[in-house]
Amino acid sequence: MTTTSTAPHAADPTLERAWAVLEAVPDPEIPVVSIRELGILRDVRRDVDGTLEVVITPTYSGCPAMSQIAEDVGHALDVANLVPYRIATVLAPAWTTDWMTADAREKLRNYGIAPPTGNCGSAAPSQEKVMRFVPRSLPAPACPRCGSAHTERLAQFGSTACKALYRCLDCREPFDYFKPY
Repeated sequence: MTTTSTAPHAADPTLERAWAVLEAVPDPEIPVVSIRELGILRDVRRDVDGTLEVVITPTYSGCPAMSQIAEDVGHALDVANLVPYRIATVLAPAWTTDWMTADAREKLRNYGIAPPTGNCGSAAPSQEKVMRFVPRSLPAPACPRCGSAHTERLAQFGSTACKALYRCLDCREPFDYFKPY
């Protein structure tokens, strides 16, 4: 099987077109960011028989949006007449917020969700990652509305399991924080 990196392959116009089509597939829970910007779209490659393989990784293993993401990917490829294809969901290496693009982080902030702070130390997706069972103490996220660092956590889980619920103590607005992992 021939593979590409997580970027279009200029020597293969079909792969380049597939990457462009999939760039527009939004995350179903946060529609202002694409699955590629979030790092969910890991690879698009072509098998020797010409079949496209789209590799996606969930933000966490129990993510309920993965079936919708796979359906949206399939629909985008069908509409673009990029067939045949198969969609592979891979759990290893585990997704990390380090895979999110700077654009995704800014779009989250503008949408009212505080992006993850810092990084998880996973510079390359192929490297092994140390599991931590004790949460790291991180500074409270800044409010995405007013920018204040004077915030408090209200709940460990927000609108989805990958977010926590915070409130700004200055503007008093609640907001989701995309937890880093």
